Amino acid sequence: MTVIDAPELPKTAPAQQSPRRWRSLALKTVLPPVGAFAVGVGLWQLVIVAFGVPGYMLPSPATMASTITDEFNTLGEPTWVTLRESVMGFVIAAFAGVLSALVMARWRLMERSLYPYLILLQTIPIVAVAPLFVVWLGPGIATNTLVAAMIALFPVAANTLQGLKSIDRNLVQLYTMAGAPPRVQLLFLRLPGALPAILTGLRVAAGASVIGAIVGEFVAGVGGGAGGLGYVITESAVQLRTPQLFLAVIGASGVSLLLFGVVVLVERYLLGKWHESALPTDE
Repeated sequence: MTVIDAPELPKTAPAQQSPRRWRSLALKTVLPPVGAFAVGVGLWQLVIVAFGVPGYMLPSPATMASTITDEFNTLGEPTWVTLRESVMGFVIAAFAGVLSALVMARWRLMERSLYPYLILLQTIPIVAVAPLFVVWLGPGIATNTLVAAMIALFPVAANTLQGLKSIDRNLVQLYTMAGAPPRVQLLFLRLPGALPAILTGLRVAAGASVIGAIVGEFVAGVGGGAGGLGYVITESAVQLRTPQLFLAVIGASGVSLLLFGVVVLVERYLLGKWHESALPTDE
């Protein structure tokens, strides 16, 4: 009997493939935003040169670079104040939003009672209500934190409630037939299944909390001498210090991106091994 050996498949060294794969992934991740940034800066400079835009209306990229060098230390304290207000408002909104959604998902009467007021909270013009917070709490970090939490609350509560109510009916019936009480179904079936929706709400709330902190600083001013980026933006606009205004806006965006990035990292940790939205895609 003649034995035919199967052809050997080419062997690939995992140790050699891994660095190459990471380099390719890094290029795909880094190059697009860097390229878009370079194009944006080029168009920015082109607009200034082509239309002769004065510096007090739109500073040039070179002016912004020198302003960043000169004002970097000056904006450190305002950025820290806004970051602290945003984080505290985000944490309050996350805790209150998830808790209220759990209560509304557990008892339908509570949903009918509370959900209209959540919608009302979302529709209230925050600039009109913030002065009341100043009267009650005084100007400063407490008022700005409350405004940030107020704006960030609705996305967390609405997305969490939607996720808790979107669990597969077959799984709910399976838990019911197994004799699981409603609280067990809520904590061990609905809550884990609602994680993608909860994290989506938290991503929205990450940016909303920074917006709330800035709006609070617009209205509440400087409490206790600690002014955030909102105060810097207002002061720079009044004094026509446009480069400083742009830099403060960039700082506020950086705070928002930082909070958003933290939520994304938590999302990848919690969903990375089982949910389709976090699994790697083959391009």
